[in-house]
Amino acid sequence: MVRPTQLLHPQREPAPLRPAATVLLLRDAPGGLEVLMTRRSMSASFAPGAYVFPGGGIDAADAQAHAQATRRPTQSALHLTQAIAAIRESFEELGILLARRADGAMAGAAEVAALDRQAPFLPQCAARGLTLAAAEVFVLAHWITDRDLPRRFDVPFLVARMPEGQQPQADEAEQFEPVWVRPADALARHEAGQFFMIFPTIRTLQRLAAYDRVDAVLAACAATEQPLWTSCPRAGLLAGKEARYMEHESPYGELALVSPDGQIVHALDWQADQPVPLLKNLQRLTAPNPGVMTGPGTNSYLVGDPRTGYIAIDPGPADAEHLERLWRAAGGQIRMIVCTHSHPDHSPGAKPLQALCSPPPPILGLPSAPTARAASAFTPDRALADGERLALGSADGQIQHTLRVIHTPGHAANHVCLVLEQDGLLFSGDHILNGSTTVIDPPDGDMTAYLDSLDRLSAACAELDIEFILPAHGHALGAAREAIAQLKAHRLRREAKILAAMQALPEGTLDDWVKQAYEDVPPRLWPVAARSLQAHVARIRSLAPGND
Repeated sequence: MVRPTQLLHPQREPAPLRPAATVLLLRDAPGGLEVLMTRRSMSASFAPGAYVFPGGGIDAADAQAHAQATRRPTQSALHLTQAIAAIRESFEELGILLARRADGAMAGAAEVAALDRQAPFLPQCAARGLTLAAAEVFVLAHWITDRDLPRRFDVPFLVARMPEGQQPQADEAEQFEPVWVRPADALARHEAGQFFMIFPTIRTLQRLAAYDRVDAVLAACAATEQPLWTSCPRAGLLAGKEARYMEHESPYGELALVSPDGQIVHALDWQADQPVPLLKNLQRLTAPNPGVMTGPGTNSYLVGDPRTGYIAIDPGPADAEHLERLWRAAGGQIRMIVCTHSHPDHSPGAKPLQALCSPPPPILGLPSAPTARAASAFTPDRALADGERLALGSADGQIQHTLRVIHTPGHAANHVCLVLEQDGLLFSGDHILNGSTTVIDPPDGDMTAYLDSLDRLSAACAELDIEFILPAHGHALGAAREAIAQLKAHRLRREAKILAAMQALPEGTLDDWVKQAYEDVPPRLWPVAARSLQAHVARIRSLAPGND
């Protein structure tokens, strides 16, 4: 875990969560699936003027009304309470009644007209023999309001089919202008500035747009009885404006690292002119070498502080301006230079950076193996040992920052990762990237070694309480062990597709197999994909019977 003393921004307690429920009422239309939305009052305390789905807070009475509702055998008590709250809110706000009469028929316009929307809802239903159709309300998603907002809600987004014969009528107090709209049309109107929506609504509609029928949505929800996704978004600054992200999106982990309590202070724009502070003891300076293989550029990191001096990780290419910026960001106090591996976008800057420093710091890493390409030749001043610790101490002799070395062959034979032990940070070089998977290029790259190294890194994350990964390309990643597990699962799924292509075309070439196994990748990237495919092929053949 990151030491609180290293956080850039004062810690604070986010606003408490309030339980609520929201329901998406769906219907099938000639143009495809439609959802019912309404506009919130311009004076509302939360999301004024936004188009939303009906919903509101969960009342104590909702949890006490289980006997008045139908219930699926697999529906939990919590989900039942949430469904009851959603049914009540949809009636109070829009006059939609998800209930059945004593004869089992769905309530119609007559039952709706007989109820007073200003009077307590549940007693009226009980008096008229109406049973709430909670068994027909399913959990789609679970949203937790962003940490930066003054009013926060813990809210399931539920789905239900719109009852036939009923028409929505807004209460003209909290909700206005009910409208049926296709998800794609709502999104297009929002982009055009004609249909204001907040982030959870937008992202929910984006996923709902993948379905063309109500039955398909309900079936997907019924299959698990769990939210199809759960999210508590985080926000940063992009081009000077607020930008929000879900957990699976590239900037999310970095925002969790820099602003754990949700302050919107961190700029996410990629630039090469200035170092980006991530913690008090951690800066990132991205080299000006963006491209297909390098993404936004190679990340150089400085670990340390003015009292201890700094360790520079991956100085990058021999770009004089980048190296001078790196030197200046450290105040000239670079104590060690570490290269995670010898590829030309990582290690060539080591010697020129060393020459800027006085006294010159040692260049550390592992020498390139004989299998490395000529452009990746590298000889450090001293070879690192697996498990070795590199320490930075203050003038009083106290060790402040310690990097543990982990040998992780796979992407390159001489690849190492580094763990900042005091703060649970993993510097992953090219072994783990954010936004793409690394290339395994034989013979220096080896797929079996790569997968084994992932296992070793996962074990290190558990042992050393590692929460964040600092890759050589892309933003920081959070949920380190989950990220590693997803990466390994992705590689094994790709390997299964490659094996299937090999079995379908036993006499095929690498190019033939790439077309089948990487059909989801743009053809312009197939030459790069062919390198990793070759590594998978070598692994598949090594695992074949008779090759053990």
